[in-house]
Amino acid sequence: MKAQLHPTYHHDAVVVCLCGNRFTTGSTQKELKTEVCSVCHPFFSGQQRIVDTQGRVDRFTQRQQRKR
Repeated sequence: MKAQLHPTYHHDAVVVCLCGNRFTTGSTQKELKTEVCSVCHPFFSGQQRIVDTQGRVDRFTQRQQRKR
């Protein structure tokens, strides 16, 4: 095998989420930034948040109600 082929592996890499949650893991980068983690993801937290900036959800529900 070639020497110095693989990047250095950090056993204490810090993962920072937008919600403020921080935890350590192993990675080739020293710090990782993510938008969603297990604390704030709707599947794990049980809270469904719909971000609808263009009104698509409202239009969909109106169409479904008209069909009934």
